[in-house]
Amino acid sequence: MDGQTGRRGFLRFGLSMLAMGLGGASIAGPALAQAVALRADGNGARLTLPLGPTERWRLTATARPARLRLHLPGGWKGPNRLAGAGPVRGGRWDARSGSLLLDLEGPVAAPGVDRQGGSLTLTIRPGSSAGFARLARSRTVAEGGPAAARRSLPVVVLDPGHGGKDPGTIGVSGTYEKRVVLATAHELRKRLEAKGLCRVVMTRSNDTFIPLAGRVEFARKRNAVLFMSMHADSAPGARGASVYTLSDRATDALSAGLAKRENAADAAAGLHLPPVSPEVARILMSLVRQETRQGSDQMAQFVVGSLRGDVPLLPNTHRQAAFAVLKAPDIPSVLVEMGFLSNASDEAALNRPAHRAKLASALADAVHRFIANRTA
Repeated sequence: MDGQTGRRGFLRFGLSMLAMGLGGASIAGPALAQAVALRADGNGARLTLPLGPTERWRLTATARPARLRLHLPGGWKGPNRLAGAGPVRGGRWDARSGSLLLDLEGPVAAPGVDRQGGSLTLTIRPGSSAGFARLARSRTVAEGGPAAARRSLPVVVLDPGHGGKDPGTIGVSGTYEKRVVLATAHELRKRLEAKGLCRVVMTRSNDTFIPLAGRVEFARKRNAVLFMSMHADSAPGARGASVYTLSDRATDALSAGLAKRENAADAAAGLHLPPVSPEVARILMSLVRQETRQGSDQMAQFVVGSLRGDVPLLPNTHRQAAFAVLKAPDIPSVLVEMGFLSNASDEAALNRPAHRAKLASALADAVHRFIANRTA
């Protein structure tokens, strides 16, 4: 090794160590360009550059010409030229856009991403033309930084039932179901976001009517890992919280009646959808994958376990029925009845902020257990 090569290697090492020590601080200027390395790795290539763990970056692709573009934070300066390796023909710094351009020999697969302390490594390997075309059509191939880390969290959808022109159940003392479920959902969202283990979105955050099918589609479009619909219904003689999962056959008459009433919400709000045939209904039910049902049942058990001892429970707390909002074929889904507004004691409790906070705390615990079990 000659002296110049040794000095260059030492400089790369020193810059990497400095980046690790500074954490999220940017290292700008010409010296940074020398710390960028593109090396062959089997039939692929590895691009490594110093980048703090809190610095934002984004990778995009274009099909014509076949190219990857790595957008980097302000003040970052890459190399004017970068010798090619593997499927990468070569690279260059585009000062105008603040990005590193990687010209490709042909289509590549979605690059692998590895963060080690103060460095970012992208592994680029040949891929199919169809796969690369999909990458080019997407707005972002990969990204990093605080906002990206938040977006990568599992998504939990909270669905406060009813809303707008559909009040839901009206309690014996005049309490509107749509209001108490929304208030509890906001409390639950606050607790989940404070823990930071998931990203929470709500089908409605104000007094808005959303059709049942729209609620399911809302969750599917966001690739949710869990869907929780929240209600406070009415039933003669019933009291206490309960949780429901999907089944084409109800476990009991109470569950069947609740499902029938909730599923009629669209019609009550003026929507008249054509009924499906029994054959179509069976096909739809068959789409509910076994693992989705298992996830739903598991979440229901977590809900029961978390609620027990904190709030009154309906006997046989976990029940099953054909609720329309639980029919996403690929998202574990539960419907939580927080109590019955037809019962004076339940209604009074649901109107107390302390009781809603207790419900929210128990449900948050159940969600956290579900997420922990999912990633174990």
